[in-house]
Amino acid sequence: MKTENAVKVCKIDELEEGRAKTFDIEGIDICLAKVEGKVYAFDNVCTHDGGILGEGEIEDFQIACPRHGATFDIISGDATQMPAVVGINTYKVIIEGDEVFISLEE
Repeated sequence: MKTENAVKVCKIDELEEGRAKTFDIEGIDICLAKVEGKVYAFDNVCTHDGGILGEGEIEDFQIACPRHGATFDIISGDATQMPAVVGINTYKVIIEGDEVFISLEE
């Protein structure tokens, strides 16, 4: 089973297209976002000043921190706009049926 080392997070229909939703997974604050039908998982905290990314807007696979406007690529985790210069962690997403799992292993 491919979800053996993964954590069940939610059902896919709980995710709204183009919006981030936050979860506490084993003590890690993580966002899930469904963009163009695919689900991405990434840290919920901006590396610039600790802003909550899950409250930001997503456009062109970039999420903007609502505090100072830093943006991050939700696929790679790279910081794509100042003031952030350090990227965020991303996590492998596994879909089985209608359930969403993520792997916290690197």
